[in-house]
Amino acid sequence: MHPSLVPPRQVKIGDAASFVGTTPRAIRHYHEIGLLPEPERGSDDRRRYGYDDMVRLLWIRTMADAGIALDDIRGAVAATPPAGAEADHDIAGVLERLEESLVAQEAELRRQRTAVQRMRTRGSRLGVLSDVVADRLEGLPEGSLRQADLDDLLVTERIFGPLGAAVRASRFIALATHPGLREESDRVDAAEEALDDTVAVDDPRVAQVAADRHAVERALDAVIESSGLAESDDALFDSWDALHPSTPETAGAGQDADGHVSGSGRASMSAAEASGKLPYDLSPARLRCQELVTELDAREPPAP
Repeated sequence: MHPSLVPPRQVKIGDAASFVGTTPRAIRHYHEIGLLPEPERGSDDRRRYGYDDMVRLLWIRTMADAGIALDDIRGAVAATPPAGAEADHDIAGVLERLEESLVAQEAELRRQRTAVQRMRTRGSRLGVLSDVVADRLEGLPEGSLRQADLDDLLVTERIFGPLGAAVRASRFIALATHPGLREESDRVDAAEEALDDTVAVDDPRVAQVAADRHAVERALDAVIESSGLAESDDALFDSWDALHPSTPETAGAGQDADGHVSGSGRASMSAAEASGKLPYDLSPARLRCQELVTELDAREPPAP
């Protein structure tokens, strides 16, 4: 073989990086973290890499490209060549953990893809709700659901889970299909908004708004009952229980045994905690109005 065609016994870092498919900076990092022993330097004080170094670099890059963290590679092989039963055993453990991680990532990607498809199909606002909630709202007249209704359901789902939000949806279905009741509810909403910090808690308007709110809620309950929405709620509970049997680990709709809110990728907290973290800005008069509504509810005779 002609001398010019004979590969050198050692190559510089740029050639080593080019052959392996990485960068000199990456190789220097391998040296810094103890993943690749520092090679000898030539007369020009530059690193020189031999055949064994190239094999080690190829091995490192192949493992890294598979998704194995450099720290795991270093821990598996320490500072020894990638060979031998002990090293293979350590690497097998790393690969097992990596596969478990990839399985979890695949499941998360499927969940994300399903969520994106749901939002594309239903629209970004309705699509952010769980299917069990959005399904209940299908078939309503165009424009009958307001943005505030969907926002309310989104918050409700975060606190009480999909089942709680699906039951809450009955309220907005009733309002969407009964314009007169919606108009009266809007009037009371405006009256409640007017109970700001300038209104004293014993102002007669507070008691009047409370009475009006109580009347609207009673009318709304009657519509939910007579329209069959209440029966749908009962059926929803039954089907939910069948699909999500209660166990010591999972008790309650959308919550665990401790009443913690469940949500993919979200921190768990109790419904009380979640409610306490919402920014409310209710005046003393509005808080008193809510108390009066509760008192009026308590005085109502039980439904037959």
